[in-house]
Amino acid sequence: MSSCCGGASRAEPRAEASAGTSRLPVAVIGGGPVGLAAAAHLLARGLEPVILEAGPSVGTAPLDWGHVPMFSPWRYNLDRAAGALLERHGWTAPEAEEFPTGRDLVERYLKPLAALPDIATRLRLNTRVTGIARLGAGKLRNAGREQQPFELRFIGADGRARRLLASAVIVASGTWGSPSPAGASGLPAIGEREAADRIRYGMPDILGTDHGRYGGRRTLVVGSGHSAIGTLLDLGRLARQVPGTAVLWATRSADLTRAYGGGSADQLPERGALGQRLRHLVESGAIELLAPFSVDEIRRTEGGALTVQSAEGPAVEADELVVATGLRPDLGILREVRTDLDPALECPRMLAPLIDPNLHSCGTVRPHGAEELAQPDTGLFLAGMASYGRAPTFLLATGYEQVRSIAAFLAGDVAAARRVELDLPQTGVCSSDRLLPAATETGSSCCTPKPAPAADAPCCGSQARLGVAQVEPAE
Repeated sequence: MSSCCGGASRAEPRAEASAGTSRLPVAVIGGGPVGLAAAAHLLARGLEPVILEAGPSVGTAPLDWGHVPMFSPWRYNLDRAAGALLERHGWTAPEAEEFPTGRDLVERYLKPLAALPDIATRLRLNTRVTGIARLGAGKLRNAGREQQPFELRFIGADGRARRLLASAVIVASGTWGSPSPAGASGLPAIGEREAADRIRYGMPDILGTDHGRYGGRRTLVVGSGHSAIGTLLDLGRLARQVPGTAVLWATRSADLTRAYGGGSADQLPERGALGQRLRHLVESGAIELLAPFSVDEIRRTEGGALTVQSAEGPAVEADELVVATGLRPDLGILREVRTDLDPALECPRMLAPLIDPNLHSCGTVRPHGAEELAQPDTGLFLAGMASYGRAPTFLLATGYEQVRSIAAFLAGDVAAARRVELDLPQTGVCSSDRLLPAATETGSSCCTPKPAPAADAPCCGSQARLGVAQVEPAE
């Protein structure tokens, strides 16, 4: 199968695999929603998975943002194979149109799934993978490479280094543990590391456990994605409850179209409502907007607060800084295997044209699977948020479709691997052209009308299949 955006496919069944290798398990790195879904699909195909999770529990990332309500209802957050496995053991699915929090996702879905004998006997917690290679074949070696199993090195709960041999590897480790820094260039701002005690990354529990840290203080939030928006909304609510609480919002672009979202045009109403609530807080003065504001340097004042200097010139003081500038994959474990990643997004190269925010004006991402996610070392796949690299858009349903396709491919069912079994909601808002500040004056608007893709347009799929994989804290 050839890609519309690449050369010949790398995802072809491995006829040359030795009988010994084929009897080895498929290693799934990550015990989040997509990793557990991968295990369920592999089991449904008669394959043997082993799940390696670095944390003490499944779903450690959703637990970290457990206070956050998801903007997609349960029906988009449950995998079919995992749900079928649960139902065979008497589990009742949550109401399809209810909106879970991250904690709900874990307590009502992931933990019951992990407790099933089918999964529990194949799940290794507190197991941090430190590297992947071909057994006895360094990265430079070609001869006999494909016949060698994968060797995974990991640190177990006892702190000792061990190894695991696998016939294939699905990397579903997510990106939640690798936040991007505040610095606009992609590097930490000057002074960012030294100010670490006043900085939180991601989505602190503003109205819960972190209430005392932000109440009555001046907080600057950096970023314009849904993590930033959710934090700003919580801070706005806190400001109404606790006198002296001030909220500032720094965003690198003065174009807030994406941040304010699609409103009623969004097929996920909770997602569409977020941006409209934020717009109201900004326009009412409850949140002070700084735009464009590209963080360049962070300095401490004599009183211990922070002075945040922008590349544009203005500076602002804040007691606390929340950085929600996106996530990036930790690629260290892939150093000794052969990968083909997009140089900008750090995602599989064949997937990049489908998800690159520089290319897609209206957030359309066609479903994709094993072919787009396969790496040059046959049997190695990236899935879930790890497969999206630095791209800011992802929905759990996308990850579930990815691992369904990968499991089908590994089982030799290429027709099923190529089949599309995904229906995604529309966003109702265009994506930014992501131009550098100097180019925005002459660049086109993100919502400048553009011709709709033809039904058979290459790289986009049929119009009926066009959907959005919108950002969601997911793994």
